[in-house]
Amino acid sequence: MRRVSVVGSSGSGKTTLARRLSERLGVEHVELDALYHGPGWTEPDPEDFRGRVREALADAGDGWVCCGNYSMAVPSVVWPIADTVVVLDLPRATVMRRVVARTLRRVLTREELWNGNREPFRNLYAWDPERNITRWAWVRHDLYHDRYRHAAADPAWAHLDFVFLSSPRQVDEFGATFGLS
Repeated sequence: MRRVSVVGSSGSGKTTLARRLSERLGVEHVELDALYHGPGWTEPDPEDFRGRVREALADAGDGWVCCGNYSMAVPSVVWPIADTVVVLDLPRATVMRRVVARTLRRVLTREELWNGNREPFRNLYAWDPERNITRWAWVRHDLYHDRYRHAAADPAWAHLDFVFLSSPRQVDEFGATFGLS
């Protein structure tokens, strides 16, 4: 396991697990959100984004742990050269509890996320999932579950080892195999 894609719903713990796993494996952590969200929450065009991802993975060398779900880059850029996909397929209640707590913390502390961006307070009450990460996590939860179950069965991805983690306990047990605490 040297080229790992960590995917799952927003709030499932992708970045936390990917960061810790990359440290333990001694490889680079590539966070797709940092490559996607430009200053002022600007979004790159899809080909530019794929180029950024290709470059980041190439710069990381022979090993990396990449986290993020971006359908415009993960299946076309990341998975063809990955060896493992770790799917955080946690229950909706767990994901929602985590994403709400994380979002509130980020809004209140004004934590910088990527490229000078911070969670805007107004997004807490936005109904549009494109603007409210909590709504995004809610409406996309089942989509991610289905997407990654289908991908694991797709012969196109037969070269990948899929690891499905469906509870915080399974995540902890998986991490323990790598000495993560």
